[in-house]
Amino acid sequence: MIGNIVSGLHSSVIFPLDIDYLVVAGGGSGGGWYGGGGGAGGLRCTVTATGGGGSLETPLSLVKTTNYTVTVGAGGTGGASGTSGSNSVFSTITSTGGGRGGTYQNSYNAASGGSGGGGGGYTPYVAGGSGTTNQGFAGGIGGGNPPVNTAGAGGGGAGVAGANTPSGPNGTATDGGNGVATSITGSSVTYGGGGGGGSNTGGADGQYAGVGGTGGGGAGSKIVNTAGTAGTANRGGGGGGAGYSSDNGGNGGSGIVILRYPNTYVITIGAGLTGSTTTSGANKITTITAGTGNVSWS
Repeated sequence: MIGNIVSGLHSSVIFPLDIDYLVVAGGGSGGGWYGGGGGAGGLRCTVTATGGGGSLETPLSLVKTTNYTVTVGAGGTGGASGTSGSNSVFSTITSTGGGRGGTYQNSYNAASGGSGGGGGGYTPYVAGGSGTTNQGFAGGIGGGNPPVNTAGAGGGGAGVAGANTPSGPNGTATDGGNGVATSITGSSVTYGGGGGGGSNTGGADGQYAGVGGTGGGGAGSKIVNTAGTAGTANRGGGGGGAGYSSDNGGNGGSGIVILRYPNTYVITIGAGLTGSTTTSGANKITTITAGTGNVSWS
């Protein structure tokens, strides 16, 4: 009889619904006309230190059969002005979209965001956008000696700030800041790289275009009439700055939401969301790559 009671108690044990998460916002687009690189989407995580030099966040303790909102932020769109990335959300956790890169002559300023966009090429030097505390870093300062030798600065990354353009009339763009690696899925993957700056040398092919930061940052362009490279989808990378005579900085990469929880629970991914679930040891891992909707557990 006692054995049956103990067995019954064991079968009714309810494990805590504590959710580890990675929430990465969409990256900003690069700037046009030897523009600055786009800033990476903000990064918040409970498994690896957050972006912007922050510490680990605390897992969320949730309730079964309750709906929780998830949004995966889109990347910014390159164009004459460019746009910043969109926020990503899981329940009470919001990561801020990356700031767009600035353009030549400061026609459009670099924007602040999860990580800030890099300043466009111009003199006096143009500041990049600022990052968000515990999510990402600032973009670099753009500059040069117009109208011949100017260059955009790298966008900020989740792990490192974008690099400033060097002093002097050398038309040298700089690299985007690196992102942050996390092993929430069981394998180490880097997210949140800033976009590289674009360059110009008087209408000829530029001397150097900035490289995108690790974690999906797009490269800047040094080629006349050539757009910057887009940030990587679902990494939150910033887009690269455009080369001479091109309005089109690279698009920012979309964000991502990854959830890890005990394998005793079953998740329901609601309409409007694109996602999949795998099992790894004692945990399940749900990766949501697009959309807005609700999730719940049973």
